[in-house]
Amino acid sequence: MDQRTCGWVFGFIGVAIFSGSLVATRAAVEGFDPLFLTAVRAVLAALAGGVALLVFAKARPEREDVVPLLIVAGGVVVGFPLLTALALQQVTSAHSTVFIGLLPLATAIFGVLRAGDRTHPLFWLFSGLGSLVVVGFALSQGARGTIGADIMMLAAIVACGLGYAEGAKLSRKFGGWQVISWALLLSLPVSFPAALITLPDGFADVPVTSWIALFYVSMFSMLIGFVFWYRGLAQGGIAAVSQLQLLQPFMGLVLAAILLREHVSVPMLLASSMVVLCVAGSKRFAHAPNSGPVIVR
Repeated sequence: MDQRTCGWVFGFIGVAIFSGSLVATRAAVEGFDPLFLTAVRAVLAALAGGVALLVFAKARPEREDVVPLLIVAGGVVVGFPLLTALALQQVTSAHSTVFIGLLPLATAIFGVLRAGDRTHPLFWLFSGLGSLVVVGFALSQGARGTIGADIMMLAAIVACGLGYAEGAKLSRKFGGWQVISWALLLSLPVSFPAALITLPDGFADVPVTSWIALFYVSMFSMLIGFVFWYRGLAQGGIAAVSQLQLLQPFMGLVLAAILLREHVSVPMLLASSMVVLCVAGSKRFAHAPNSGPVIVR
């Protein structure tokens, strides 16, 4: 496979891992305070990432890399997890799908602004149409929320899109797993004290499902998913591969059908088919003429 095709494969694996994040976060906040959850998941992922850096890292960030790494940390380590956890106290994970449908578009925009991605004009048509399909499907399922929660979800999407684009840009230099690991370590002076301050008095009432969800969002959503996702964005192009996120809500519904035996409706199948076509169209027009592949270390 060529580098761009590999990028799409890695990106797809990353999206598959992320597809369970909101459901897991919703389960986790039933047993943990959102502030504690945000802090402790970052601490646990930082410890795992730190060990990996100690054993396998080949290069350390230079001075000019610190600010971009802080942007990554602010977007995907703190901003998105905290804002979504707070919002999910007021709304369902189904309602959050409305906003997740905007994430591919946000990531693509930041990919152009921050990483200099060049795309064909028709790419934006398919990207916008795919976002509308996801949002429309979510609204058709009766997703309703509050103004405060909606504002937090919109802010989470902006923060996450910026963090994705900035991290993918850095991945061309370090590799995806090193980028997220360094970002987690940089956030540790904040996340560790925050975890101690928000530490609950006891854990006796925390359900088992919340513990499982905490493990998932710490190891998979916060670390392992980014190993594949950042590499996919860096190899295949940020704007292009970001469109795979349009599949994330439907992959989450498929997981729910398999694991929880929830019903898969005809509107879901139709919307999923339309999204697949939009992703295919975005892939077809993702790169402007004469734009060569990006070399990733």
